[in-house]
Amino acid sequence: MQQLLIQTAAADYAAWKSAFDAEAEGISNAGLSTLQIWQGEGAAVLVLFEVHNHARAKDWLATQAAFGAGMNAQFLQTA
Repeated sequence: MQQLLIQTAAADYAAWKSAFDAEAEGISNAGLSTLQIWQGEGAAVLVLFEVHNHARAKDWLATQAAFGAGMNAQFLQTA
């Protein structure tokens, strides 16, 4: 199973979560399923997705970056 882990920052978690939830259809269309969301130290937010379509997921990441969504992303493989 392939997964995608992203880390971003959200000074206002409630606002970020609302925007994330509004993107649910886009996330699904990108071949991703949300598995877990964590709030880290400070404003850090990490999201773990299951990847069903690697190419569409990469396209979605590129779109997010183009919109100025600052995030680190890493595709992972269960070992």
